[in-house]
Amino acid sequence: MSHDIRITPSILNADFDNLQNEIAKIAAVSDLIHLDVMDNIFVPNFTFDFDSARTIIDRCPIGIDAHLMVAEVDQIARLYAQVGCASVTIHAEATEDIATTLRAIRSEGSRSGLALKPNTPISDYEEFSDLVDMFLIMTVEPGFGGQRFMHEMMNKVRATRALIGDRPIWLQVDGGISLETIEIAVQAGADTFVAGSAVFNANDPAKMVVSLRERAQAVAD
Repeated sequence: MSHDIRITPSILNADFDNLQNEIAKIAAVSDLIHLDVMDNIFVPNFTFDFDSARTIIDRCPIGIDAHLMVAEVDQIARLYAQVGCASVTIHAEATEDIATTLRAIRSEGSRSGLALKPNTPISDYEEFSDLVDMFLIMTVEPGFGGQRFMHEMMNKVRATRALIGDRPIWLQVDGGISLETIEIAVQAGADTFVAGSAVFNANDPAKMVVSLRERAQAVAD
């Protein structure tokens, strides 16, 4: 089955002191910019508080794909949608009322996403699929960039693809995406890809985004 391919580079591995220029390098060839928001509570790392994230969102020339790796996400997910994120993803493990929070994101005009950590089975969350515009399957433990791609997560990607069926729900993978692993993830059914280290550690980040898209699309077709 052919799928449209989306590349959403993560700025987790970008130069935080020069983010506007870092984003400018890849904006023209990317579908969205993936914004990893970490609070050092839900995951053992801190990136941005809401005010800092809002500044990035306001200045970004393309849409933001916000990935909220934070505790008490029910209270703040709607805020990220209100300030203009194209997509807002919450973690099933951090959310007290998944259905209400997904509806709140949609009500503000953003796409709703539900993320699952590696040890979280998709079967536990099938009931929310009608409220989800994107499932995010973590292919590393969330918290840090540059980790090894977990091949064993491809069975979960396949199960999620089967759950989605023909519905227009995106299937995103995040963690360890490279020119090699993106092919494996496409074969398993993913169509939306977060790439951080591979992009910002490349000599030409924009060229890497293009190469990742071409590699994935060749497999999808």
